[in-house]
Amino acid sequence: MSETTASDGAARMTVRRMGFAYPPAMSGHWNKGRPEFSQIVNAASLAMPYLEPYLIKTMREARPQIRDEALLAALDDYVAQEAMHFQQHRKFNNELKARGYSSIEKIEAALASDYRKLGETRSLAFNLAYAEGFESMALALGRMLIEDRKFLFGGSESGVASLILWHFVEEIEHKNVAYDVFDHLAGNYFRRVHGLLYATIHIMWRTRGGYQALLKEDGLWHDRRSRVALALLLLRIFARLTPKMLRILVPFYNPRQVKDPAWALSWARLFKADNDGAGRLDTRRLDAPEPVALSTGETK
Repeated sequence: MSETTASDGAARMTVRRMGFAYPPAMSGHWNKGRPEFSQIVNAASLAMPYLEPYLIKTMREARPQIRDEALLAALDDYVAQEAMHFQQHRKFNNELKARGYSSIEKIEAALASDYRKLGETRSLAFNLAYAEGFESMALALGRMLIEDRKFLFGGSESGVASLILWHFVEEIEHKNVAYDVFDHLAGNYFRRVHGLLYATIHIMWRTRGGYQALLKEDGLWHDRRSRVALALLLLRIFARLTPKMLRILVPFYNPRQVKDPAWALSWARLFKADNDGAGRLDTRRLDAPEPVALSTGETK
C-alpha cells in the first residue's frame, strides 16, 4: 500500500493505494454471525463501480467552471480517492461473483443503466445535487458504521471489514468537497434537499433489491428467523442513522459542522504508521478506541 498527498501547505486529503486479502474459502457471508448484514453490504458494494465513476464524471464536468484554486485541488483529491474506492470494490465484487451468485450480473446491469442515464440525461446542477446528497448520506452512514463497528463487523473477515471501514473513513475525510462544488456552482437549499432525497431513495432501493436477490440465492429470504434478524438489523441501523440524516435537512447544514469520529482519525494515524496493517484490521478488537491491525501472517 502507498499514499500520495499534495504539498501546497493546505490541509489535503490522502489518496491511499490499499490492498485487501480475501480468503479463498470465504463465503458471501463474510460475517458469519450476521449473514443478513453481509448481504446488505455486498449489495451496496455492487453499486460502487457504477456510482463512483458517475460522481467522478460529474466533478470533472464541473471543474472547468471553478475558479477557486483550493477547491480545484480538493476536487482532484476527491476524484483520486473515489477512483481508488471503485477499483477496490470491483475487486471485491469479482470475489462475490467467483462464489457463484448468478443474480449479480442482472443487478450490475441495472446499476450501470441507472448511472449512465443520469449522466446523459440530467443537468449538471441535478448531478451535482445527487453527488452532494450521496456524500452527505455517506458521511452519516460512515459515522454510524464506525460508532456501531463492533456489533456490525466484530469477528468478521478482516479483508472485507477493512475495505468497508477504509472506504467510510475516506468518505468522512472528503466530506465537504461535493458540498463545496455544489454550493459554488448550483447552491440552492431546495435543490440540495431534492438531491439528498433522490440519491438516498435511489441507492436504498437498489441496495434492497440487491440484498433481496442475494438472500434468495442463499435460501434465506423466505427463512422466518433470517427475516426477523434482517428486520431487527434494519431497525437498529435506521434508529442510529435517522438522526444523522435529519441533521442534513437543516437549511444551514454544512458538513464541516459534523465532527470527525476519533476512531476515523486514529485509523488515518494507523495508516501512516503501518500502511499494510490498515488493510488487515483485527475484527476481534473493534471495541478498542483505536483500530488494531492483525499481526503479520495472522489471518481472520
